[in-house]
Amino acid sequence: MNNRFAVIDLGTNTFHLLIADVTADGFNEISYDHEAVKLGEGGMSKGFIQQNAFDRGVKTMKRFAEKISQYNVTEVKAIATSALRNARNTQEFVTTVKKNTGIEVQIIDGIKEAEYIYEGVKVSGALSQSTSMIMDIGGGSVEFIICTNEDILWKQSFEIGAARLIEKFHQVDPIPTQSVQQLHQYLDENLQPLFNAAKIFPIDKLIGSAGAFETFVEVIELEQQPVFDIKQLRTCNFNLNDFTRITDRLINSSSAERGSISGIIALRVDMIVVASIFSRYVLEKLGIQNIGMSTYSL
Repeated sequence: MNNRFAVIDLGTNTFHLLIADVTADGFNEISYDHEAVKLGEGGMSKGFIQQNAFDRGVKTMKRFAEKISQYNVTEVKAIATSALRNARNTQEFVTTVKKNTGIEVQIIDGIKEAEYIYEGVKVSGALSQSTSMIMDIGGGSVEFIICTNEDILWKQSFEIGAARLIEKFHQVDPIPTQSVQQLHQYLDENLQPLFNAAKIFPIDKLIGSAGAFETFVEVIELEQQPVFDIKQLRTCNFNLNDFTRITDRLINSSSAERGSISGIIALRVDMIVVASIFSRYVLEKLGIQNIGMSTYSL
């Protein structure tokens, strides 16, 4: 008999709902849904979920609960990450969701988040015996996991996600060169533990975990063909020249230009700029020549 699970990821920007039958061999997706809640909007630097964002979050959870009730789900797991682990009114949000939906939201720390991301990417088949580094750019935090397909060698979560970086560095569009330089300096200061770990565990390949990296794939593929469905992929590898060309284009574009590019959803029109700068910075800083991605994540 199959166990049918519903998993909810309450991210800083997006809430995801996956309903799947779990078998001995893996899982079969029954339903997938997501909502651009923007839970951290207007409150990232204040450490407080603003009322509009709070209401959007509760409304989305109610909609997800209704959807879950349509299926014969045996277990529901709801996991909240950066925005809620850092907000002063987290307990109020969790209590309100429980009252309105019956769903118990679990707040996880960055280390547990990194472990879940690793397990997701591992299932996708993106890892090998050589040393890879998973990079997961969320709205509130960014996780780095240095690993093989057998084990995690090092992991850390940094509270410097895309929504936080936009708030600090991307207030003018297109982003000015000076802001890019300031962002590089900020990463120099905040990512020292990663640089130290990379000296101990030399990295052969960067693997981007879902999110912005799916957008990079979609933009590249839709240049070549009229129709492309990212959901048909578990993993893929980038041509480094294509990756450099596309991220250059995104970094130097205006919001209107990015909005007209096929493959960029509305939520990522602004976020994709800091994600491009961040991923390029990591590749160049660590001298990584191989880059791939996994559509599986947390």
